[in-house]
Amino acid sequence: MTSEEVKLNVEKALAEIRPFLISDGGDISLVSIEDDRLVKVQLEGACVGCSVNTMTLKSGVEMTIKKYVPQIEQVINVEG
Repeated sequence: MTSEEVKLNVEKALAEIRPFLISDGGDISLVSIEDDRLVKVQLEGACVGCSVNTMTLKSGVEMTIKKYVPQIEQVINVEG
């Protein structure tokens, strides 16, 4: 999978999970993809400071991204 394909598939994964975040008053944006293995995202809105955002990131976002791009090893949130 090329770097461009990785980015497109990560964006597809974020588009899949975004409605759930928006329904809770939050959102997510892609910050960067490093070495086609590490995805950096930024949780926004109500997701910032939410007590379950780590669980959302690992159980929801990371799992969905790995479904689209199995080679991704980790997804991390970067603070704005």
